[in-house]
Order: sequence, then structure tokens, then C-alpha cells
Amino acid sequence: RYFPWNLILLSIFTLSMAYLTGMLSSYYNTKSVLLCLGITALVCLSVTIFSFQTKFDFTSYQGVLFVMLMVLFFGGIILAVILPYQYVPWLHAIYALLGAIIFTMFLAFDTQMLIGNRRYSLNPEEYIFGALKIYLDIIYIFSFFLQFFGSSQE
Repeated sequence: RYFPWNLILLSIFTLSMAYLTGMLSSYYNTKSVLLCLGITALVCLSVTIFSFQTKFDFTSYQGVLFVMLMVLFFGGIILAVILPYQYVPWLHAIYALLGAIIFTMFLAFDTQMLIGNRRYSLNPEEYIFGALKIYLDIIYIFSFFLQFFGSSQE
């Protein structure tokens, strides 16, 4: 909330997440990474346009998003226990697709909160927090698409 520090900390966090995403992407094939980048860009553009023009209010569905996130969280814990013993590709694909859908809904939620004039909205002084939330949603969508569509390098 303090002027120079919020921009400095946002820059440090953005650079560290960019490094982390770059390291994660280096384990995948270049074509897969570019495909997931294009899909993520199209999804984010379409969700942003939808959030600007729709009358549907995503900000009033916080409880539904929380329940879906808890399903994803506990599903991830179960996958972390099951997958080391025997890899089940279709289960991993379902988890990645569910994660991409949930964080796409979070992107619509956060975009409408940033726009304002809905049930809940961010204060104009919280622009760094809003930018950080949208940035994290896009990174999560990209990583889940990479899990779903990506083929690893050999």
C-alpha cells in the first residue's frame, strides 16, 4: 500500500514468477510451450472481453469458486499420493483440465473485481493487488494448459 515499495515488490515477484515459469517450460517441447502460450492468450483475451461486456456477476459466486478450489486442492493431494506408485495419465489430464477451468473462472472473477461496478470490487488504490491477482491467474492457467497439452523433451 506504500508507493515505492508496492512497485518494487511487484517487480521482484513478477521476475521470480517469470523465472519459475521459464524453468518449468524448459522441461517441455518448444511446440507444446508455444501452443499453450497461444491457447492461454486466446482464453485470457476472450475471458476479459466477456467480463467487460456481460451482465453476469462473477463476484457474487465466491463460495462456489472456493468449493471448486478445495476440490482441486484435495484432488492434487490425492494425486500426489497415487501418482508416484502408478502413473495414471487420464487422471492427471482431468486434474489439469479442471485446474485450467477453475483458474479461468478466477480470471473472470478477478477481472470483474478490478473493473468495479459489481457486487464486490477493488478499491482504486489497490491496483497493484489487482494486477498481481490477474497475473497469477494467467500463470496458473498457462501451467495447467502445459500439463494438459505439453509433451516433455527427450
